[in-house]
Amino acid sequence: MRLATREALTGFRKSPLLSVLGIVTIAFSLFAFGLFALVALNIRSALRTVEERVEIRAFVADGTSPEAIATAMGDIGSFPEVLRVTYVSPEEALVRAKRELREFSDVFESGFLPGSMDIRLRPGFRDPTTVKAVAERASTYEFVDDVRYGQEWVEKLYRLRTLATFAGLALGAAFALVAVIIIGATIRTAVLARSREIAIMRLVGATDGFVRMPFLIDGFVKGVLGGLLALAMTWFASETISRHMIRTEFFDARIAALGVLAGALIGLLGSLFSVGRHLKEV
Repeated sequence: MRLATREALTGFRKSPLLSVLGIVTIAFSLFAFGLFALVALNIRSALRTVEERVEIRAFVADGTSPEAIATAMGDIGSFPEVLRVTYVSPEEALVRAKRELREFSDVFESGFLPGSMDIRLRPGFRDPTTVKAVAERASTYEFVDDVRYGQEWVEKLYRLRTLATFAGLALGAAFALVAVIIIGATIRTAVLARSREIAIMRLVGATDGFVRMPFLIDGFVKGVLGGLLALAMTWFASETISRHMIRTEFFDARIAALGVLAGALIGLLGSLFSVGRHLKEV
């Protein structure tokens, strides 16, 4: 391993321009992936914020006793999907409506709106199927006149989140494949540039594993350096956008570390696939 590492460093010293070009190329490939990942992260964050507003509103009939409402709230609050249940009196509903719909405040009069039980769901239980099931269970109480939860809005929100997830995975895989191809091309160039040296090593009994190891280390190091450079470029882009356009959320330390490790893995895989193929040509 020590000798293979020394050979990899020798390759760096012999072809510094090629090595730097490989690192920069990898960095820009990962930077493109990082930018898309940053966009996907902020879209998911925005959707998560909107998703937190998913709420089921069960309207209570006039004249319902407080005891019946309290019993129903206790039952609904015990559902595993439910985070909390709050009661909004007709007076509170009127105040909220006037605050949220100021242009129609003249229309609302005392007693115009019914009381309601507002049901908030736990994270992970806000998909259309679960929301509909909880709404149907809440509607079984005799004093509940109607249940509203914005079914069409919830379904559109869930479809948008699913689409963003699949698009992120597909484009992420595409960018990773491009990075592997680029790394493979740079390793192939390095193999061909050292073809005479490799031929001599084989003549003195070097195995394919020994010949391959420096190139694998080379790809791994280039992947790490390219990943770090891409991470720095993505951070700079995020800060620039936050300063001049809109506030963006950046990757946390765990995701940033995974990004660098992904760069290392991509570099290693690119080298592994390329060197095995092109050593046969030398």
